[in-house]
Amino acid sequence: MAVSLTDPAEAYAAVVARIARAAQAAGRAPGDVTLVAVSKTQPWEAVAPVLAAGQTVFGENRVQEAQERWAAYRDHDHDYDRVTLHLIGPLQTNKAADAVAFFDVIETLDREKLARVLADEMQKQGRRPRLYVQVNTGEEPQKAGVIPADADAFIAACRAAYGLEPEGLMCIPPADEPAGPHFALLAKIAARNGLAKLSMGMSGDFETAIAFGATGVRVGSAVFGART
Repeated sequence: MAVSLTDPAEAYAAVVARIARAAQAAGRAPGDVTLVAVSKTQPWEAVAPVLAAGQTVFGENRVQEAQERWAAYRDHDHDYDRVTLHLIGPLQTNKAADAVAFFDVIETLDREKLARVLADEMQKQGRRPRLYVQVNTGEEPQKAGVIPADADAFIAACRAAYGLEPEGLMCIPPADEPAGPHFALLAKIAARNGLAKLSMGMSGDFETAIAFGATGVRVGSAVFGART
């Protein structure tokens, strides 16, 4: 049965149910998969009902936009202390200080210059957001992410050269290809590097991602409706 996306709370409940069914079909516990509700570009009127319905993990693409949307709530309302914010868009090094200060998870670590700046900022601020390495599984020139052939060396450099401990990998498969092989590739890279977390799957393919081992799915339009 189709769910109207004009009601974010109703759409959110439907997505949560779909995640649970997909996890069970894969022989996994629904609690093993975290929903990252992608609130980027959404008006607060769409975000608030989802937050009220119990969602606590949100994804944002841009540092400044996230600060504008969430800072007042984090600073002044203790009810929002429970919110976990993921940066899921590319991170410029000149925004790294703000990202370290504001986000709980940075999913888009993809180059040594950024690793060095993040390591310096974490040391300076005494704050260590959790980190994911973004892998460009389709090797698309317009997308951020380390290419698969370079992923092992980059993860090793993050650990040895910069003292960073990524907890997982993230990918965005090409829009015009089946997602499954990309998810399988990401899982293989994670396994051989001892990384337990896989952020993969969006509104159109999160159930496939769960079948391939996703521990986090980034869902926007299926919860909030199409972005304006």
